Amino acid sequence: MSSKNKRGSFNVQRDKNTGDHFIKFDYTDKHGKNRQTTRRGFKTKREAVRAGSIILIELEGNDIDDMTLEEFYDKKYYPDMEKRLRKSTMINKKYIFDTKIRPVLGALKLSMIEPSNIRDWQTSLISEGYSPTYLKTINNQLTATINHSIRFFGIPKTNPCRAAGSMGRNTGGEKEIWTAEEFNAFSDSIINKRESWLAFRVLWNTGMRVGELLALSVGDIDLEAGIINISKSLQRIGGVTYITEPKTPRSNRKIKIPKFLVTDIQDYCNSRYGLKDDDKLFEITKSWLEKEMQRGIKNSGVKRIRVHDIRHSHASALIDKGISIVEIAARLGHERIETTLNTYGHRLPDREDQLIAKLEQDYEDKLK
Repeated sequence: MSSKNKRGSFNVQRDKNTGDHFIKFDYTDKHGKNRQTTRRGFKTKREAVRAGSIILIELEGNDIDDMTLEEFYDKKYYPDMEKRLRKSTMINKKYIFDTKIRPVLGALKLSMIEPSNIRDWQTSLISEGYSPTYLKTINNQLTATINHSIRFFGIPKTNPCRAAGSMGRNTGGEKEIWTAEEFNAFSDSIINKRESWLAFRVLWNTGMRVGELLALSVGDIDLEAGIINISKSLQRIGGVTYITEPKTPRSNRKIKIPKFLVTDIQDYCNSRYGLKDDDKLFEITKSWLEKEMQRGIKNSGVKRIRVHDIRHSHASALIDKGISIVEIAARLGHERIETTLNTYGHRLPDREDQLIAKLEQDYEDKLK
């Protein structure tokens, strides 16, 4: 497969050793000099052709090597990726770039960014006290933007993020969770505010994300079948509220709930006369929930955890009850089973110890 325009041409070939596709490029740079280059690592011919076509267009139009990082993000990276990623993902990406990357690195020429620039940027962010997982997310966004410029436009030649090293970490370490006894004590201490009390009971008994809870409409609850339909999520980013699709395709799911929770929701809806299917189930915000959680913790004396940790508590309780990881992953809306294993796998040895103890007890009973 080959193609050309006024500034250059490319030919897609397959590497016999790896099976990947690569692009051989002949072009004229902005100074009129004839040049050649190769782009490798494309899994499919279609992907290679797409990359080659984008480069040809750029050669005929804008000069990428003269662009600043923010110009590349605004003109190339964002317009390309918003056609391929979910709206909620792009909202988060843009927020991170606009608030954490653009102010420091945005005005630098893409081709001139050095590892030292990135190290200084990382140091400033680390000093601001962000969580390790959030630091990792910010760093990944910069790396992805520059990787995009290299993969499709060849500028810079190598990613300075690699030489600078990463920051933060992928996981937040051991999760703080509540036992059923701790949650019940907490729940009893906030029962004087019915909306708060029910919201936390829904979180505890479903394991849904806070954004999914806040986006729930009355029509999402099938009380007769005892099912909550998760089809959207609420996010507040940069002071703006967005209703988006859930985090992953598998986050679109139906969660079965126990009869006592059905009764609680029914009583709550009855107390709010005239509710329609499009009305929000809970007229609350995440910050309000966090304040209510602190009130309940103070009143009950249970250990301090985050609102999101109730989701972890739900998953851990299911593991303790012997529910399979596959079933837990489906209930939580995880896209991959590896996510569930990486997050909660450390609790599985406890179950194995219980199994061994039971086998040993059976053996001793037989000897008796």
